[in-house]
Amino acid sequence: MNNLRKWFTLRIHPEGCHPEGSVATKGFTLIELLVVISIIGILASLTLVSYTGAQKQTRDTQRRSDLSQYRNGLETYASTNNGIYPIHASEYDTAGFCGASGELTKFISLCPTDPLTTKKYYYLSDATGEKYILYADLETAGWWYVCSTGKTSKTADETKPDLASCP
Repeated sequence: MNNLRKWFTLRIHPEGCHPEGSVATKGFTLIELLVVISIIGILASLTLVSYTGAQKQTRDTQRRSDLSQYRNGLETYASTNNGIYPIHASEYDTAGFCGASGELTKFISLCPTDPLTTKKYYYLSDATGEKYILYADLETAGWWYVCSTGKTSKTADETKPDLASCP
């Protein structure tokens, strides 16, 4: 036990010398401990940064999956309505599809929402209901969009996609 105590004892002596009559003990100096603590701090901060990046990618994957669920509901809706999709010629929050008066209530059991409460999913159709685009703002830059033609893609910049993005 005494040897263990000596092992963890700090040696703090000016200029590295020992006072007369003292016995040098084994242990770590204050500088050695500070270096180890700073290295551990740097490694912890690097881990935290990569963890938050992974969280963003996970939420973006969830957004892509949610838009696919909406696409499936919209295709089912169109198959029961002579190939016509819900008509919303201006940007429409997809949360409106569900609920008592929502067009997709019969086709989606639970409308997905964005993992962050500050973001939404959007829907836009042409005036005839023959084409649509669904899109979501990604945290890793750009917008993910799904077209009625089956095309799915990501915008190269922060410009919102529109029906012209779909072939």
